[in-house]
Amino acid sequence: MRFGALEAGGTKMVCAVGNERGEILNRISIPTETPKITMPKLLAYFQDQEIQALGIGCFGPIDLHPDSETYGYITTTSKLAWKHYDILGYFRRHLGIPLGFDTDVNGSMLGEATWGCARGLDTALYMTVGTGVGVGILAGGKLLHGMQHPEGGHILLPKREGDPYAGKCPYHKTCLEGLAAGPAIEERWGKKAAELCDQPDVWELEAYYLAYAITNYILILSPQKIILGGGVMHQEQLLPLVREKVADMLGGYMQTKELSDLASYLVPPSLGDDQGILGALKLGMDACGEII
Repeated sequence: MRFGALEAGGTKMVCAVGNERGEILNRISIPTETPKITMPKLLAYFQDQEIQALGIGCFGPIDLHPDSETYGYITTTSKLAWKHYDILGYFRRHLGIPLGFDTDVNGSMLGEATWGCARGLDTALYMTVGTGVGVGILAGGKLLHGMQHPEGGHILLPKREGDPYAGKCPYHKTCLEGLAAGPAIEERWGKKAAELCDQPDVWELEAYYLAYAITNYILILSPQKIILGGGVMHQEQLLPLVREKVADMLGGYMQTKELSDLASYLVPPSLGDDQGILGALKLGMDACGEII
């Protein structure tokens, strides 16, 4: 069977077709402009693919409650052209096939849980650090939703002593995203993250804030594995620093086999940056009632 997958990001929309084995048969990337410009291009791609279902992993916030009047909408996004846009309804009206829908970062978590390094685990966490910070959570073998969906990038953090930066988030200033996402790094240091690779102070501070948040995730959720993705995490020196600081912050309080080997516990994505599109593929499969 052929399933469609859409990884709907704020910068680009990745469209793909795959099968129940997790094989991507073809894909394209379309810039994220306005719905009027972008949506017909997405539709044209999927209409030509003979797919049985479509899975969508979408930037948020989004409404995930099927009984809500705004189910399938992008809600209070800062991308104003997409605010209160019914992205799921658009495809429902034009395709008439089963649709799966979740956040893009939950999609990445699902991709890793289905075909990647979190396969077989009951509880895991995926965090992406890039233009924003997002968190997807697998709990009890299912993606966590709750009253909306996890917004782990917006947990409030105390600033480290001596840090004068006011924070970038328009809602919370010094939440994790406001202190550690790519735009915050650029505003704080005057250069994009990729241009700061040889500046140890940048990554020591970045690792501090990421580790502070991760330590709290560990204590609250007790995940069996944490996966760290996104453009900022492409800095190879960052993940080892995060591991060191998480170990210091936990202070030996939790004694588990997972935490005894942080190199196997705090890990990069295992699917070659395909975790998001593969998660969307699985959302489509689940909507169609397929079982791997």
